[in-house]
This record gives sequence, structure tokens and C-alpha cells, in this order.
Amino acid sequence: MASNNAKNRIKLLPAFFLCTQLVAQNDSLVLKEVMVNAYLQERPILRLPSSAAVIDSPAIQQQHGQSLVPVLNTVSGVRMEERSPGSYRLSIRGSLIRSPFGIRNTKIYLDEFPLTNAGGESYLNLLDLHCVHSIEVLKGPDGSLFGANSGGVLRIAPMNLRSKESYVTVGAGGGSFGLFQQNVGIQQHFGKNTLSVNEAWQRSDGYRLNSGMDRKYLQLMDRLQYSEKGELRFLFLYSDLQYQTPGGLTYVQYRENPKSARPANAFQAGTVEQKAAVNNQTFYGGILHEYKFTDQVRHVVAVFGSKTLFENPFITNYETRDETNGGLRTWFEFTNRNTEDVKLTMNVGAEGQVMQSLISNYDNNSGQKGAEQAIDDVTNAQGFLFTRFTADLYNKWMLEASLSYNYNHLQYTRKEPQPLPQQEKTFTPELMPRVAASYLFNDYFSVRAVVSRGYSPPSLQEIRSSNNTVNTSLQAESGWNYETGVRLRTKDERFWWDASVFYYRLNNAIVKRINGMAQDYFVNAGGTDQPGFESQFSWQLIRQNDGKIVRGLQLTNAYTFLYFTFREYSNETGDFSGNDLTGVPRHVAVTGLKMDLPRNFYVYTQFNYTSRIALDDDNEHYANEYHLLQLKAGWKFRSKKRFAMEISAGVDNLLNEQYSLGNDLNAISNRFYNAAPPLNYFGRVDFRF
Repeated sequence: MASNNAKNRIKLLPAFFLCTQLVAQNDSLVLKEVMVNAYLQERPILRLPSSAAVIDSPAIQQQHGQSLVPVLNTVSGVRMEERSPGSYRLSIRGSLIRSPFGIRNTKIYLDEFPLTNAGGESYLNLLDLHCVHSIEVLKGPDGSLFGANSGGVLRIAPMNLRSKESYVTVGAGGGSFGLFQQNVGIQQHFGKNTLSVNEAWQRSDGYRLNSGMDRKYLQLMDRLQYSEKGELRFLFLYSDLQYQTPGGLTYVQYRENPKSARPANAFQAGTVEQKAAVNNQTFYGGILHEYKFTDQVRHVVAVFGSKTLFENPFITNYETRDETNGGLRTWFEFTNRNTEDVKLTMNVGAEGQVMQSLISNYDNNSGQKGAEQAIDDVTNAQGFLFTRFTADLYNKWMLEASLSYNYNHLQYTRKEPQPLPQQEKTFTPELMPRVAASYLFNDYFSVRAVVSRGYSPPSLQEIRSSNNTVNTSLQAESGWNYETGVRLRTKDERFWWDASVFYYRLNNAIVKRINGMAQDYFVNAGGTDQPGFESQFSWQLIRQNDGKIVRGLQLTNAYTFLYFTFREYSNETGDFSGNDLTGVPRHVAVTGLKMDLPRNFYVYTQFNYTSRIALDDDNEHYANEYHLLQLKAGWKFRSKKRFAMEISAGVDNLLNEQYSLGNDLNAISNRFYNAAPPLNYFGRVDFRF
């Protein structure tokens, strides 16, 4: 363990960086104007009438490269957890209380293709980090273009659509606890076509018992600009992911032996005996056509589909899911003839998906299927119509008004153990309006304000949870979000600052509960009050490049303050009104320092402070605050003949902090804790031709 004096010195850092957050940069020595593509057209972030962040390729590559967790946690308002390698959870301005595992309440896209299926689930852990070019984060509910969500939107770019380079990349790395990674990427540009193919494999034994992970990944994306007006884009990916689930520990077990898996007791076997794990094989494909009829009319249509075979042997049962998902997304864009003073844009479009799921539960006999418990055939259909109007007035005002109409329908048939006739549930169609404005005082300072409505129906795994019942009484959560913010940059682009204040009043908040058999189920918790403050900056302290010697020192930081509480929530166990919202830290500060040194050496360090977290609705138990320090150093070589090489190595959790990066909220018998790895090492080498 690190000494107490060292820890006390580190703990002073969050106070120093109290009002800050990361913004991605295109180069470590030259900060360029950040552009956002998620709103159907490219816009400079300085004028964007919404809270957003861009994580570009260099910002992704400067992390240790094992998972998306440290990457996304550099954005204020975003919290990503990994209970064990491969087991992701994600929230944007929200709580992870809806997600025992998996990702819900956040809409995720790959380019224009929804990764979030019709059942409301997003298998983000299928992706390999080295096959992601950039990520755009849209914070706060945004149903105007993206449909039902009450948290926010991620838009992931699998490739750089601007690039016309041809290259080959090869990389391999390893680290503590049996970590091994390798990836190969090939991009070929010929004529009007750009083809990108990526392959990756990652495995780990994990720090804890029963926490191994193995993922094989293949991704192909092709862009054909067949004319000046039209283009086709094709995306295909296949992921074979397997990860073990060690299960939660009590505080005593967590302190005495954090490497242990959930042990057996007099009533149930443990996770090791039951071979608890998740196996997910998914094929995903989509094709997109974009055509510009005139300078004023553009049309985009995307067709997509996926097939998922999912297995989850757990302590209480063995679940399998056979999911087939398909859908369409299309929109038109109409603009007025370009003038210097007034630019008007209107979008109209629609998105719809249908997913058929055969969900089967069996007794788990030491990792083998036993007797049938329940089998359900479920069909989800969800879709929305949307329209948006924007006005760019005198290159000062950016005004936006948008509206979506959302529909969600569930149809299910119980096949076993007692067949039941087909039943249906239709959630009341909802309107999600959004009104936003930004004003540019000059080229370096802007303000913005947003009012938007969030709406998120329960996902399929919340309606049909692990207690093997279909809970049709569960209602969608919804609410209004109000926010305002400022953005500031200096003339030399060396300093950038973004801050926002918001208040989100959520009704019918969905929370997880656990019954006496350790099975999850979900209820509506009345309402929550969710005020918060986010701030971000990037500051180039030193910038020198004379062609031969490069020196740079860049400071980045993300700070989030969330004062989330239950507004009105009571059940048979008590009244939780006024309590801290479960799973939400009050303060999070992530600080990065990048040093570019002569002879192409660099050093990057990142510090993460997270305050204590309520582990149960009655606030009797809290996870302790933690302080994470990561260090990475490397050397880059580039020849005149287009050959490049990078060698890097580093240390994660340098303070050897004991913490849980993913708590089991409201866990039975207080088994909240999933111990994260202590001090560990990693290294990597990459080649580019």
C-alpha cells in the first residue's frame, strides 16, 4: 500500500482542480477547433446549443488501451464502471441503479447505425477499443433526433470518414493478470472507395477468481463515394465475447480477501461452483445511402440488423437469449440558399426497430443446463418520428426547436412451464420536445441554454428480469431537463473551457431491487431530483515545435458535481425520500497531464478522484472514496518512408488503492463490492506502414 502521507498529498489534487474537465484535442501541440457530427451535420462545438464532448483518436490512444472505462470517464457527467473485465455499465448524468449489468437508458450509435437494440440494451462491451476512431458524447436527454432516452447519447465513429490514406497497423500488448492484446488494421483507398478492416483479440485471467475474459473481434467498414452527390457506407462486425462473473462480496470478505469470488453458503452454491459467466456472440451489419439532390436537399437512409446468441449461467439459473433485431433509420435535410446573415435548416425523419427474443431459463447445475424454469417468446417494437428546425442568425445566434413522437410495444408468449396465451403491452406514445439556443459574443466566447424532455421506457431485461416474470406494471421514466452553459477559448487556441449547470426532474425513476432468492427485479421509485454542475478545460502550458525539437505540456481536467436525491420514494421496507440517489458519487475529478519531450518521448499521467457512493436506497452503506493514479510513458519513431513505431509501458492504480469499480447496488446480504485490480502493469508496441 502507498504511504498515508503520499495519499494525503494526492487527495489535495481534487480541490485544486475543482472546476475543470477534459476536452479532446486533435494534436498534443496544436489545439484545433473541435467539430461535432452527431447533429446530422458538422458543427463547431463552440456554437453548439447543447452540452457535448468529443474524444478523438489521440485522446483514446493516450490511455492504457485495455477498455473504454478510463476513456469515457474523462468526460464530466459520464460514469462508466467495469465490475470485472468485460462487464460494462454506463450512465450519462444519471444513476447505474437500472443496470445490474449491461447498458440501459443511453442511446448508442455506430456512425448512423443504432447499436442500442429494440429491447433497450446496448452491448458496448462487444467493441474493441483499438477499432474505435472517435466518440461524441451528447449529455442530457435528447430525443429530438435519437428517440427514447433519459440520459444522453454516444455516437461512435468506427473509422475516420475524412481519411483517404492507405495503411496497415499492427499492435500487441500485455500486462498483469494474464492480459494479452493484439490487433491488425488495414485501410485501403482506391479511386472513390475507402475500405477499413480491423481484427482484434483480447484476453485476461482477471484479478479475482472467476473473472477471466476473452474477446475476438472483427470489423469491416467501407465507404464508396460513387458520385459528387451520393455515397454508400457499409458496416459489419462480429464479436465473440466471454467473461466470467465473480459476484459481489460483503465488506468483510472484500477487506479480507478481495481476490475471492462470491462464496457458497448453506442455501446456494458460489459463482465458482456454478461457473457464472456471460457468453455473447453477435453479428451486426448495416448499409447506408446518402444522396444530395441539390445544395438545399439531402437524404440519408440506413438499414441495419443483428443476431445475438447470449448465455448467462448464474447462481440461481442458466439463462439463454436468442435475439434477432432489425430496423431502419432515415431523414431528410432541407436548407435555404446560403446567405451571410440567415441560414435555416429543417430535418424530418424516422427510426424504427423490431426485435424477437426467445428467452429461456433453466436450473444451473454447475455450469450446465438443468430443468426448465421458464421460456418466453418476446417481441419488442419501438420507433419514433422526429423533426428539427435550426436557425443560424448573423453567425451569432444558433436557435433550435425539435420534437419526436415515440412509440414502444411489447408482445410476449409464455411457453414454459405453463403455456399462456399471447399478451401485449403498449406504452403510451410520448412527445419529446427540445428547445435550445446559443449566442456567440465573439470568436472566443459563447453561452447556451437548453430545455428538453427525457423519456425512457423500461428495457426488455427490466420487464422480463431474472426473477422469470414479465412485469407489465413497470412504467416508463420521464422528466424535464433545464440547463445553461458557457464555452471559452483563447485566441491562440491554447486554453479551452466548457461549463454547464443543469437540473433534471425525473418521474417514475426505475430502480433495481433484489428478492430473497438473489434475483433482480425492478420498480418505479416515484421521482428523483437531479441537479448538477459540470466543468471542463484543456490548457496547453508549453507548446514548442521548431521542426526538430518538440516540447509540450498540456493539462486537462474533468470535474462533476451531482446532488441527486430521491424526491418521493417509499415501499414496504421504508421511506427513502430525501436520500442520496443510489450509485451516484457527489464529486468526481479526473485530471490528466501530458508531457511531450525531445526525441519523441512522452509521459502521460491521469488522476481520478471519486467521492463516496450510496450502495443502498436507505443510505445505510456507502462505498469509500477512492484515488486512482495512472502513469504511461512511451517513445514514437517515424521514418521518412512512411514507417512509424510506438513503444509504451505504464502502471495502473499506482497508489495501490483498494476500491470497487462497479458496486452491486441494493445487493442481498450486503454483497455490494467487486474489487478492482491493485497496482498493475501494462506495455504495448504498435507499428504503422
